[in-house]
Amino acid sequence: MRPDALYASRKFDEFNNLIFGGELPKIPVVLSKAKSFVGQFHYRIRRDWLGRKEYYDLKIRLSTLLDLPEAEVEDTLIHEMIHFFIFHKKLKDSSTHGPVFRKMMEEINSRFGRHITVSHKSTKEQREAAVSKKPKPHIIATVRFRDGRSGIKVIPMVQRTALNYYRKVSRSEGVEEVRLYVSTDPYFNRFPSSGALRVYFIEAEEIRARLEGAAPVKVKGAW
Repeated sequence: MRPDALYASRKFDEFNNLIFGGELPKIPVVLSKAKSFVGQFHYRIRRDWLGRKEYYDLKIRLSTLLDLPEAEVEDTLIHEMIHFFIFHKKLKDSSTHGPVFRKMMEEINSRFGRHITVSHKSTKEQREAAVSKKPKPHIIATVRFRDGRSGIKVIPMVQRTALNYYRKVSRSEGVEEVRLYVSTDPYFNRFPSSGALRVYFIEAEEIRARLEGAAPVKVKGAW
């Protein structure tokens, strides 16, 4: 399942009362499409005029990128609520998942029949499975470096963004050549689409295979 905001908020209240004795203040449970985590307890730190630390923007994040069994979604939320409980009670632990965290986790698993684990990051296989298989048009920049490396960058279908990337990266030190293509291959859906000046390094043979049949874009005169 992929939880919605109402479900996540309701489950927070349910587990707060059932497991944590209702001691946790209500904080938002925010949904995202994050690839790097399944769940995350988040806060920010600032200092007041006396230099004292202030904690704000407390929230729990749940990624809806993966379609997980409901029990795993619940365990993920409880995992982050343990982090929040330790933070709220100002308990000292030796690390993020140190003895205090592990003791609470094991007690909750035993008492409530949960299967919470220390790590619940998404696996490479799960992330691959979550990538959309639908064809979607992208501008693909291929970048060849003088040292023999090659890579790509997926760019939105926006003329100004593509031109800006092409011109700036072409002038970068060590870059031999930049080319632009339009492709609808779902393979490229797994890469972030933006105008950020970065390159994802991929073997040249893989790039050629994926761009076979793609429409080349001639920058001069084509725009």
